[in-house]
Amino acid sequence: LSSPGYCWYNNDPATYKETYGALYNWYPVNTGRLCPTGWHIPTDADWTILTTYLGGQDMAGGKLKETGTSHWLSPNTGASNESGFTARPGCGRVANGVFCPIGGYGGWWTASENSATTAFGRDVNYGNRSVNKYYDSKQAGFSVRCVKD
Repeated sequence: LSSPGYCWYNNDPATYKETYGALYNWYPVNTGRLCPTGWHIPTDADWTILTTYLGGQDMAGGKLKETGTSHWLSPNTGASNESGFTARPGCGRVANGVFCPIGGYGGWWTASENSATTAFGRDVNYGNRSVNKYYDSKQAGFSVRCVKD
């Protein structure tokens, strides 16, 4: 879609809604209406501040990830959840509608555009403790988090 939309992983809310939440394309992020009053989707700069505070891009992912392997694939490297973020591997949906495999990766949109057709996000994965900055098609589906203003 090139209008606001969301889905559940594998189009299966009964199995995935409660654990992983929705996967949104970038267009509802841009509306400013996803978060309650007094909250917002973090910008690329907000994510940079967070990852710097957590020891840098190479260490922050572990401090964001939920511990254990109930949801994450093994080994879930470096997961401590020291930040309280409790990142789960909700994966994502690429612009053509294909879902990546659940358990290995979690990605979150930022409120920052990269171009007319792409926007920035951050992701973590089971195999390392880093946070990766990426950009993807605004039609792709990723998780979102709201932060207090």
